[in-house]
Amino acid sequence: MKKIVVFTGAGMSADSGIATFRDADGLWANYRIEDVCTPEALVRNRALVIDFYNMRRREMLAAQPNAGHLAIAGLERDFDVEVVTQNVDDLHERAGSTRVTHLHGELRKLRSMRNPDVIVPIEGWEQPLDATGPDGALLRPHIVFFGEPVPMFERAAGIAAQAEVMVVVGTSLAVYPAASLVRYVRPEVPIYLVDPGNPDVSGIRNPLTIIRKRAAEGVPELVELLRR
Repeated sequence: MKKIVVFTGAGMSADSGIATFRDADGLWANYRIEDVCTPEALVRNRALVIDFYNMRRREMLAAQPNAGHLAIAGLERDFDVEVVTQNVDDLHERAGSTRVTHLHGELRKLRSMRNPDVIVPIEGWEQPLDATGPDGALLRPHIVFFGEPVPMFERAAGIAAQAEVMVVVGTSLAVYPAASLVRYVRPEVPIYLVDPGNPDVSGIRNPLTIIRKRAAEGVPELVELLRR
């Protein structure tokens, strides 16, 4: 069974109504990244950071997978599929994808401030400010903040290296190290890119097909193409 690796970014979930931090409106518009998405921010103003991620979690729970998510999940009927995503929502899982690697963490999980290996699920959208984990330490969102290492990158690179077809959806290919994932794909493997904008393709040396459409429209079209 042919192995397809799907690499998704914020544009994948934008069609489900989830704002990206590059949008002029939406959740990120009223916040500076330095105030809500850095380790220093968590120490400086824990309440603001926890409240921000509570809002993001509530936004996520109100959203539904779009046609692009559903099309990717449907590929599993005919192919060996793994999804690597920069997104922290659970829309791939809710659409039915069974193998999803989250590069930048997950909103549906919290982790210990003392031990990053202590990770617990969160029910609903609200993390209490004083919530503690099994180790007794305060919990934080299970999110890779700006300036922090990306512990799942090595796993993701290994997945990309196994691809027989690589599909890239809704990413500017500008956020590193995630954007460098395409460089781990073997040179003969075709890459299909679905994005209405102008992603940075300068690092791609593979046979490249670009579908300049939003995820909800372009991904179902691509899936039909891959099934031929």
